[in-house]
Amino acid sequence: MDNHLKKIYRIVHISDLHVGSTFFIPHMLERVINEINLIEPDVVIITGDITEFGFKSEYIAAKGFLNEINCPNVLVVPGNHDSRNVGYIHFEDTFGSLDKFTSCGPFDILCLDSSEPDLDEGHIGREKYYLLEKNFNNPNKIRIVAFHHHLLPIPGTGRERNILVDAGDFLKVLIEHSVHIVLLGHRHVPNVWHFEDMYVINAGTACTRRVRGYSVPCYNVLELDNETGILKLFRKVPFENSELVLSTSKFENYCKL
Repeated sequence: MDNHLKKIYRIVHISDLHVGSTFFIPHMLERVINEINLIEPDVVIITGDITEFGFKSEYIAAKGFLNEINCPNVLVVPGNHDSRNVGYIHFEDTFGSLDKFTSCGPFDILCLDSSEPDLDEGHIGREKYYLLEKNFNNPNKIRIVAFHHHLLPIPGTGRERNILVDAGDFLKVLIEHSVHIVLLGHRHVPNVWHFEDMYVINAGTACTRRVRGYSVPCYNVLELDNETGILKLFRKVPFENSELVLSTSKFENYCKL
């Protein structure tokens, strides 16, 4: 659909489902999916750790849940847990390519695999940097990149571990290619950084008891008013109301095209 045909565009960003973990809460994921369907988003982005051990049975169970999402664009990237036990082959069998790109209305969205087999740390790698130049060639689009691992340190996560090993280089690449929004998961703590002219947004775990400090299971909803260019970020706790985390009018030049 052309972006001038809709007034509001919505992207739901969930992460770290950990299907198969003892901390996974099945009825909470069912609730999250019900809430997503009520939101009627244009895109759902899931930033990794769909499974706990990367086993085929876990992927089958996760796919059973995610098939209930009523959305034309459901984009999934793997996390470090998904690549355990050669799980990346089951990921491709279940969700398609490890890296993927799509356009939806005013958004160009590039999803990248930052996982390494049987390692917790993340890595994008220079061999993938060209994907930004290849796919981000429309200056009138809002550019989103999504992957699993942290790009920047997150408060309230203790000693920083498992950040991208090439975080500095890739951060430079993101800025050089005028990326507007980066969506991440991994440490189960929601956070937003405004770095240079880019928003780096982490999601918490959507449906597990593995939370840190006072954090609770939650997910993100991005809402773009295509007439005013105002982008709002809401943090949603399952069974509870949304909290407005961010509101910015910086995207007014990308709307009303």
